[in-house]
Amino acid sequence: MTATPELNRESRIGGIGTEGHHDVALIDLSDFDTRKSEIADQLWQAATTLGLFQITGHGIPLAQIEDAFAFSEQFFAQPEAAKAALPLKPGTNAGWEFKSQVRPSTGTPDQKESYQITRPRMDGLWPDLPGFRDKMLAFEAANWAVAMQVLTCFALKLDFAEDLFAIAHDPASPQYQSTLRLIHYLPMENAKPEDFSGWRAGAHTDFDCLTLLHQKTGQGGLQVCPGHAAEDGAWTSVEPVTGVITCNIGDMLMRWSDDRLLSNPHRVRMPRTDEYLGPRYSIPFFAQANKDFILQGPARKYPAISAGDYILERIRANYDALKHKG
Repeated sequence: MTATPELNRESRIGGIGTEGHHDVALIDLSDFDTRKSEIADQLWQAATTLGLFQITGHGIPLAQIEDAFAFSEQFFAQPEAAKAALPLKPGTNAGWEFKSQVRPSTGTPDQKESYQITRPRMDGLWPDLPGFRDKMLAFEAANWAVAMQVLTCFALKLDFAEDLFAIAHDPASPQYQSTLRLIHYLPMENAKPEDFSGWRAGAHTDFDCLTLLHQKTGQGGLQVCPGHAAEDGAWTSVEPVTGVITCNIGDMLMRWSDDRLLSNPHRVRMPRTDEYLGPRYSIPFFAQANKDFILQGPARKYPAISAGDYILERIRANYDALKHKG
């Protein structure tokens, strides 16, 4: 499989579309070991329909989540020169970038800055902020643990070995490529009327296996479009609640599941002028298999491919789509 189908889909979902409504499942992970079969059923139902769901009872303390957001705000409040000294370099997914992510669906840059933390690639990229490195590495590890619980449930449903995904996402390996991303969407208080016609983040699917997204109450804008509604652009808003984790399936897991689990388009819309216009902060964790791990679904629908090659293929296809769009 090439990445072309994903890009073809993205290129059709760049318009405003319509407001739709689909129920977003809220799944409680508490008492995970004793309720694993029940939780797996609920996760499977959500992941094979909307492809996006929210979880509670995940075990990450609210205080730790709020701490991570406080450090994120502290990072982005630094002078631009301090952030620019920690640049995101091509192929690393580590470091700071400003308005550099351009979506094939829109051909325009997302209105945000971000800072990526990918464990094996952080040499020289940590900011000089007391406590930042330790707190963020601990938060990354906490998100990894939750992601592995969810992926364990999918392993059971796909008849994989229960520990397959934990082995595939081994954080001790130099091939580890899961990423914690801090995102700051730019404030809109003094924006010009025409600025509200764009997107904070254009419609896209994620490259990874599973995304865990932390949002802050009152800082909305996330919308999801089920695959069957993509042509009509029927977008469902996903309300943010601090402490509730929003999860979505990524392209890597869709392929790995032989297309049974759905990686559906999502975006972050601009606020309306009568809504909160301040900055929006979010923190996603992208669980994607280690570069050297070989992906193949249970029915072998697609040829085997390493996770590293798959990501490169998606990045290359993204670049080609943008080049042809331009």
